[in-house]
Formats: sequence, C-alpha cells, structure tokens
Amino acid sequence: MQVKQALTAMIRETGLSEHDRLPSEAELCRHFGVSRTVVREALAQLVNEGMIYRLQGKGAFVHGYREEQSFAASTVGFSGELEEKRRSVTRRVLRQELIAPTPRMQRFLQIGPDERVVAVDRVMSVEGVPRAIVRWAMLERVVPGLDSLPLHNRSLYDTISRQYGIRLVRAERWIEAVSLSRTDAGLLAVRQGKSALCVESVGSSDLHTAIEYYTALFLTDRSRLRIVVSGPS
Repeated sequence: MQVKQALTAMIRETGLSEHDRLPSEAELCRHFGVSRTVVREALAQLVNEGMIYRLQGKGAFVHGYREEQSFAASTVGFSGELEEKRRSVTRRVLRQELIAPTPRMQRFLQIGPDERVVAVDRVMSVEGVPRAIVRWAMLERVVPGLDSLPLHNRSLYDTISRQYGIRLVRAERWIEAVSLSRTDAGLLAVRQGKSALCVESVGSSDLHTAIEYYTALFLTDRSRLRIVVSGPS
C-alpha cells in the first residue's frame, strides 16, 4: 500500500504526462527498498484502477484520460474519426485476402456459401499504442481488387469511398463485454483474459442492402465509446 501511494504521488506530483514511462521494476525496487513482488502488486493495483497501463516487454506507462470515440454510433469508422481529431493512427494488417464467407457472415449479409468476400484484419494503434483489432469483410463483387490494394497506411472507409464510390448509409451494431483470448491479448500487448468490448456490425449501402460485416475488439481502459441517441422528430 505504501509503494502504491508513493507511485500515485509520483504520477500526480512530478509532472508525468499521459503515456510517460514509469521507472522499471528493478529501478522501483531499488528506490523503495522492497522486493519485486511488492512492486508488481502495487503496479497491478494501479492498472486495475486505470491510473497506468502496461505493454508487454516495454514497461508501465501513465494512463491519463480516456479519449471519447463515437465511431460505434456512426459510419465514419475507427481511424476516420481519430484522424479528424488529428491523432496519429497506424494500422498493422494481419490478413487481406479473398475468402469464403463464414456462416455468420452468410446470415447477416444474406448470401450463400459460394459468394466470396474480401477480408481485412488489422490492429489499430493510436499514437503508437494498440487500441483495437478490427476483423472486417465486404462483398467482393462491390469492391473487386480490394484484396490487392495497399492498406497499411490508408483509411479503409476513405479507400472504398474514393476507389469504389461506396458510402455506408446504415449500420446495425451489437456491443458486448468479452475476455481477450491469448492471441488477441498478444496483438494488443495486454494480459490474456483482459476485458474488452466486442462490437459486431453489419453495414448497408442503402436501407436494404447489407454489404459489410465486421467485429472489433476495443480496449476501453484507453478510451471509451460515446453513443448519441436522438428522440423521434
């Protein structure tokens, strides 16, 4: 408890800013004259309270405020909204290929098993910090050739708008809390089992034609989702 209180004072009183790195565990052990077990427990409590976050192999960092994001209630997309706020968004492409639709895609897109979709899986990072995994798919017949376009440094929605003239006008989304698998936790540089929000979405180019399906795993300890609901006019 004393180490935790001292670390809290260090963060609040020494001018550490958002995403500043804390001293290493070894440095904290020497500074406080305690064992590594004590330091790790103090850091774990600060992680649980949302004051710091840890990146595997890199250390502990000041959490700062949680940025609000509204992409779950719009069709602008994860990176599009952040780039409008002049935040640095990087994209790590995990997969970009033509695939047969999964049974869930077939159900939501109302297609048969023989119709192909373009699948694009990416890890989205903000200011170098992983924040979400987006597994996205769109009907291949409306975006032919998308599987071969470079998408590492491009907004997906900007690309399909410019290249194919596609703008989504409607989306249905379902949001639930999940625990991250070992694979997904590794991609986001957090511990296995950490809580995240899973957003499942079906997007349409008009009121009746579904062409897009995706799931996104979203770390809410680094930002929070904002949804605006309007009453009947």
